[in-house]
Amino acid sequence: MNLFLTLAFLFFIGSVFGWVLELFFRRFISAANPERKWINPGFCTGPYVPLYGAGLCFLFLIASLEDTELIADPFWEKTVLFLWMAVCMTAIEYVAGILSIKIAKVRLWDYSDQWGNIQGIICPKFSAAWAVLGAAYYFLIHPHILGALHWLAQNLAFSFVIGMFYGVFIIDLAHSLQLVSKLKQFAEENDVLIKYENLKAHIRSVQEENAQKYHFFRPFHSAQSPLEHLQERLDLIRKELEDDRVLPPDAVFGKLKRRLKR
Repeated sequence: MNLFLTLAFLFFIGSVFGWVLELFFRRFISAANPERKWINPGFCTGPYVPLYGAGLCFLFLIASLEDTELIADPFWEKTVLFLWMAVCMTAIEYVAGILSIKIAKVRLWDYSDQWGNIQGIICPKFSAAWAVLGAAYYFLIHPHILGALHWLAQNLAFSFVIGMFYGVFIIDLAHSLQLVSKLKQFAEENDVLIKYENLKAHIRSVQEENAQKYHFFRPFHSAQSPLEHLQERLDLIRKELEDDRVLPPDAVFGKLKRRLKR
């Protein structure tokens, strides 16, 4: 099977399993979810996280470098390999994060409360986690990749599943980009940075307060549009700040921006 089909298969597997990993992490571990509710993670609405799909493709390519045998000692060879995996995954995370902030004016995740973080996008803690995941991939998954690809070639029905995945994924991606373009316009008009996950959590809380059904796979679906939810929150914060008479206008505006980023 050629490299393109191999990477297409890995992107599919990585995106889906990454979504499952994020789902359980946010439910049982993440401090950002103190109520321990099930949260649909990621940029898209479907059960996949593209960042993990791209990451798995890079892990496969990096693990394949082992055949070059640049380092004779097996221990140091594996150590360098896992460190290189962590560096590459951290770089992917940083590029994705900085592009979402600079271009779309949306923060998809926030590590600002983590030690040693850089712009709230990457931090040593999660870089170490990438190294552990890279090691888990190398020992538990990579040895079976070729066998899985051979099985895939012999079972064309599963190829149909992958094709269906990409069809749904492209439609979902287009819909998500359309939403982000509206959020970007709102952020630029109000000079704020929108936290994607906080917006989803806010919509969920409003739905639950109004005894309305919350759609797990449609986190932005409600009687109001996402922009209306943002405007309500913005107006509420502005009203709170208007009561703070001791602050000069510039300080009030700065405080407003900081609150919106939370």
